[in-house]
Amino acid sequence: MKTLAALVAFLVAVGLMQAQSPAPAPAAKPAAPGAAVKTPAKKEVKKEEKKEAEPKIPGTTIVRTNGKFLGLEIVGGQFKLSFYDAKKKPAAVDVTRATARWPNPRGPGDYRTVLNPSGKALVGSKPVTPPYTFNVYLTLLQGDGDEAKAVETYVVQPR
Repeated sequence: MKTLAALVAFLVAVGLMQAQSPAPAPAAKPAAPGAAVKTPAKKEVKKEEKKEAEPKIPGTTIVRTNGKFLGLEIVGGQFKLSFYDAKKKPAAVDVTRATARWPNPRGPGDYRTVLNPSGKALVGSKPVTPPYTFNVYLTLLQGDGDEAKAVETYVVQPR
């Protein structure tokens, strides 16, 4: 019974708010006979400078410490790590390789892959199966063989 009374009161209040008319606009003073009518000056329309649309980085965007960007995406069931400059334009790969680690949902342990250079990106060789609801641990490496050093690390959730 209380719920019904509250609902009716709410509906009446909403109906009253909808029925109210807005306040009338102030009346303009009539111009004196023979007086010149002033028209508002035309405002100069400034031409908006066309800004370049900021390029979109495919996949998950990663901001690097040096002001550049990385783009992590899954293409053909494999990780692809693309490199971009500060203006989000494609850039050359500036590390030797990268490693990726992500959890195995079907058993113990983690999946791991090495991302090697392929054009202007690093591409993994191990397939990545959906759903992509996990964190990827990326390590960027500089140098070859046993002398390779980790220069950057990231934890990313792929989209």
